[in-house]
Amino acid sequence: MSKSRRVAICGAGAWGTAMALHLARQGCEVTLAPRRQEQVLAIRESRENESYLPGYALPDEIQVTMLEENVLQGVSAVFLASPSYALKEWLENIEALNLSGEKRLFVSLAKGLELDTLETPCQMIAEALPGVMVASLSGPTFAGEVAEGKPAAMTLGCESEDPLVSQIQEALSGSSMRIYLSDDLNGVELGGCLKNVYAIAAGCCQGLALGDNALAALLTRALAEMVRVGVALGARMETFYGLSGFGDLVATCHGEWSRNRTFGETIARGVSAREVISSQRTAVEGYRTSRSFHEMLRQKGIEAPILEQVYRVLYEDKTPIAALDDLMRRDLKRETD
Repeated sequence: MSKSRRVAICGAGAWGTAMALHLARQGCEVTLAPRRQEQVLAIRESRENESYLPGYALPDEIQVTMLEENVLQGVSAVFLASPSYALKEWLENIEALNLSGEKRLFVSLAKGLELDTLETPCQMIAEALPGVMVASLSGPTFAGEVAEGKPAAMTLGCESEDPLVSQIQEALSGSSMRIYLSDDLNGVELGGCLKNVYAIAAGCCQGLALGDNALAALLTRALAEMVRVGVALGARMETFYGLSGFGDLVATCHGEWSRNRTFGETIARGVSAREVISSQRTAVEGYRTSRSFHEMLRQKGIEAPILEQVYRVLYEDKTPIAALDDLMRRDLKRETD
């Protein structure tokens, strides 16, 4: 097996497990590394991730083990499949391995900003592991559908032109997955982060039963805001009209599986954000990310009315209906302003 077909996945949540299944079907030699030893033992015994992605059997070809030096030796790509708030711990563990100078592509599957530093996942990777190649894989994908082998498409954002990047694109692509390359890494990451915030707003619309007109208007203006914020933060406009922007926005705001949308629905029905988060086993990336973007945009003087209202609902106990009223009463303007 060629080196480009040997991969490791750090993190065995729903998305990390689904990616392991997809890569195994692609003929890759896959090692899945859960965060906890008890999870390793449970998956090995049942050959299924009953905690995060039940119902999908893991073939024997997928090795399941804790992160150790030999896990990352000789692999072409390391997929970091943890929530953004847990990424720092994974990077500290990888850094402690003192890996050799082998060429590897570190691919982030996270879609959120780090709360303290306001960094994107790839910025965190580059800072913790100087000199490594970094990339972000993003797009409209539900873990269960990927695990099942249903067709999907994603964007692999990477600034490097190393041939290894194209090799990973080929390894990921097949009859059920099509991967596009983009050198706008910043835009790919920002789109993946921002869409989770707007999905919470979409969930509030659904929870308040505001109707299809309201939801369509929200998504249209959310896309405009996403583009404006992303460009102000140095990304390219066209990236947000692609899979990692508009595509992911549509899927996350409409999909019944979307944790962020479901989170917004629950809040609209009167449950506080803190109550929902404290009862969740899985991550709701938009919750922390809305706070990170609020702080970043405040520092940079960038206006983002929808994002700001989501922040106030989540962190200042503003009611969704009051947030909607404030958005509807904003000063009138031209659509293209």
